[in-house]
Amino acid sequence: MATTSSTKAPAGSLATNARSTRSTIALKLLMAISGFVFIGYVLLHMYGNLKAFSGHDAFNEYAHHLRTFGEPMLPHEGLLWIVRVVLVLSLVAHVYAAVALWRRAQLARPIKYVKKKHTGAIPASRLMRWGGVTILLFLVWHLLNFTVGKVNVDGGPTNDPYNLVVDSFATWWLTLIYLVAMAMLGAHIHHGFWSACQTLGLTGTQRSRTLAKRVAFTLAVLIAGGFSLVPIFVLAGVIEK
Repeated sequence: MATTSSTKAPAGSLATNARSTRSTIALKLLMAISGFVFIGYVLLHMYGNLKAFSGHDAFNEYAHHLRTFGEPMLPHEGLLWIVRVVLVLSLVAHVYAAVALWRRAQLARPIKYVKKKHTGAIPASRLMRWGGVTILLFLVWHLLNFTVGKVNVDGGPTNDPYNLVVDSFATWWLTLIYLVAMAMLGAHIHHGFWSACQTLGLTGTQRSRTLAKRVAFTLAVLIAGGFSLVPIFVLAGVIEK
């Protein structure tokens, strides 16, 4: 009579795998939540940028109001510093989770897949990874250009927010860099929002999956397109000093 034998994994191995799974889920949740924080911020930031279409005084008044918002209960620039702290913490969390998940994926499959190279999963993940690096590098330059260093490549003054924006985007190569970064941001949001919805369990039905995909696409186009309007119209001479 034939006999069959079953091999059970050691209890310690099961516990380790369970902890690893929980840790991976926690990292994905951290990435999803921090990603939603950034989406909320860029929507508000885009709204502020579009004030440039209202002219010099309206744009500068908006910039000034951000610094005095909540006074006297908040100190001068109090709101901005709260936002900056939240964004820095979210950025650290997002990058940490991304790197940790990438390292785990590399360790889990040291040999690259060959049969699945046409599924789109690997190109999408590479786009997210390198797109994220591109956005991070652009963020550093963007802060130096408009916030920290306030670099005016046209040689003009830097103490007027509206004129600094116009001088910057009137330079074609700066506008090109900005548009490329916005395209990367749109792609990142499109894939990232969908992944976040999956992580949070919001894509359990066909209807919810379809809705999540539509919202992801809409957000990507809205944000990337909205941010691109001002530099394009400045370069075209429609928005000017």
